[in-house]
Amino acid sequence: MERETLEFGHEDRRRIYEYVERQGAADPDETRDRLGVDPSGFRHHVAILKRDGRIEEEGGKLRVTLDAGAEEEYVSEDLEFHIRPARQEDLTGIVGAIRQVAEEKTYIEAETVADEIDHEEALLRHNELESRMFFVATVEDEVVGWVHLHAPELEKLSHTAELTVGVLEEYRGHGVGSHLLSRGLEWAGSNGYEKVYQSVPSTNEDAIAFLEEHNWETEAIREDHYKLNGHYVDEVMMAVEL
Repeated sequence: MERETLEFGHEDRRRIYEYVERQGAADPDETRDRLGVDPSGFRHHVAILKRDGRIEEEGGKLRVTLDAGAEEEYVSEDLEFHIRPARQEDLTGIVGAIRQVAEEKTYIEAETVADEIDHEEALLRHNELESRMFFVATVEDEVVGWVHLHAPELEKLSHTAELTVGVLEEYRGHGVGSHLLSRGLEWAGSNGYEKVYQSVPSTNEDAIAFLEEHNWETEAIREDHYKLNGHYVDEVMMAVEL
């Protein structure tokens, strides 16, 4: 499957896009000053980037456009929650949620994701090397769960994406994780991915059962791949075809 090659038609236009993409959310005046683009040229390039659906302006900030749908509301017996595409402003809440889930020592891949976005300080990515998308579950505007998809823009792997999903313990059992997983897979399918995968330690029996309930299958097991609390633990590599 061929992936999109980002074409801009002008070097300053590319520089503006790449700056906004690295920042996650960028102030227009600061972007113009940092890049040293004259005001009239900057306005023109931003207008063309908006016209072409590359970037958008919301709340006075420029952001890369990632067509990911709208916010959805769900109500279970005793919980109301929303699922929506993540915004740059959710970064702290997502890192906090991932780290809290990772404290259970059963989700190594998610911990790596938290380290990456915390270090880069940019939540969503879309460039010629990678795409990274998040959806969040919120209760009263606070992040209580996430689903994350990461795809390298390499030709031999461009049909696959890695997924992590998690919900804070206090909010489990209400269908939050299932709705997050569904939203993430829907996005992956609509963006041309054919297979989604993730790895979990064999000790994370709840996660394995959850994925199996949603038609994921175990592709391979790497024996003694993790060392958790002084004990060797197998890695279970799971995937689902879209």
